[in-house]
Amino acid sequence: MDVIVVGGGIVGASAAFHLTKKGVSTALVDASHLGQATAAGTGVVFPWPFPWDAPPVWGFKARAAAHYPELMAELAEDGQSTGYEVVGGLSVDREGGDSGYELLSTLSQRPEFATMGRVERLSEGEPRDLFPLMPEAYSGVRVEGMARIDGRRVRSALFDAAGERGLRYYKGDSRLLWNGHRVTGVRVGTEDLEARTVIVAAGAWSAGLLSVAGVDLGVRPVRGQVTHFALPGRDTRPWPVVRFGELDHYVSAFGPDRVVTGATSEPEAGFDRRVTASGLLHNLSSALELLPELAEASVVETRVGFRPGTHDGQQLLGPVERLPGVLVATGLGSEGLTFGPFQGVVAARLAMGEDPGPDLSAFVPDRPQHPSVA
Repeated sequence: MDVIVVGGGIVGASAAFHLTKKGVSTALVDASHLGQATAAGTGVVFPWPFPWDAPPVWGFKARAAAHYPELMAELAEDGQSTGYEVVGGLSVDREGGDSGYELLSTLSQRPEFATMGRVERLSEGEPRDLFPLMPEAYSGVRVEGMARIDGRRVRSALFDAAGERGLRYYKGDSRLLWNGHRVTGVRVGTEDLEARTVIVAAGAWSAGLLSVAGVDLGVRPVRGQVTHFALPGRDTRPWPVVRFGELDHYVSAFGPDRVVTGATSEPEAGFDRRVTASGLLHNLSSALELLPELAEASVVETRVGFRPGTHDGQQLLGPVERLPGVLVATGLGSEGLTFGPFQGVVAARLAMGEDPGPDLSAFVPDRPQHPSVA
C-alpha cells in the first residue's frame, strides 16, 4: 500500500479520508486507546486566528476556517452524519467589559474571516434569551458562525467515508518498522504492513511510536475531564456555545437535553484515566458558579481524554529528519476538534507529495524542546 495512518482519532480519520478520496491505497491502524481526546471534547469550534498569532499559525488557522464548513458539507452530501451545527457562539462577561466585541467585529470584516458571519454586541440580559440558563447579569458578544461538533460522530463520518473509498482498517497496537535507514511500514500484532509513508497521528501516544529510532517527540498527555449534564424536558439543541470570559470556561449544548462543561487541564496526570474528585469538583463548582440553574440538572457522566500537549503550545506537523518515511500530525492540545480535520488534510497532502498549503516552519515535529517551559 502507499500510506499507513497510525491513529484513529479525528486527525487520522481526516488524513485517511482525504487520501482515499484521491485514490491513494491507504490503511488505518488504531489501537483504540481509552481516553482518546476526540471523544472527550466540549465540541466548540472556533477556527479563526487572532492578531497576536505568529504568521505560520495565522496562515494555518485561516485556511482551517475556510476548510471546516466545506468538509462538513462534503460529508453531508456523502450521506454521513457529523453532528456539525452552526449554532453561533457567545463570549460573555459580567464585569462590564466588551467581551472582545471590538476585536471580533474588526476581524469579521476581513475576507479570510467570512465564515465568522455577523458579530453583534449583546446588552445585559440578552445572552439569556439565547442560552436560557445564563444569569441576567451577563452581557457579551455573539459570533454567528461559531459551531459545535460531536467528536465521535465526525470521526465516524470520516472513517466510514474513507471505508467506502477502499480504506483498509487494522485494530491493535502498532510499532514502526525501522530498517536502520528509513521507516518501511508498521507491525500490528504479528503482521507487518509495508508502505512508502507512515503518518503518525496517534495523539498523546505518538511519542512512543517514534522512540523506535531514539526520537524524543515533544508531545505529552494532558488529561482533561469534561462533565455532561442532562436537563429533562429542556430542548438544548438550538443553544449556542459559550465562553465565559472571567474564568476562560467553555460550555456547549447538544440535543436533546445535554449541557457539557469543562474541561480540566492536567499535564502531570500522565495516562491516568480516572475521574478524580478534584477534577469533578472543578467542573461542578465552575459550572454552578457560572450557571446556578444547573444545580437541578442530572450529572450524566464525566469523560476523560488525553490531549496531545507540546512544550511550546504549537502543533507537530510534518516530516521527521531522523525518520525518513514518517510524517507526524499531532500536538493540537485542546484545539483538536477545531483544527484536527485540517491537520489531517495537510498530512495527506504531504504524504502525496503535494503542496501542503500553509507554512509549516513553526510546526517542525523534531524542533528543539525547552524543558523549562511547562
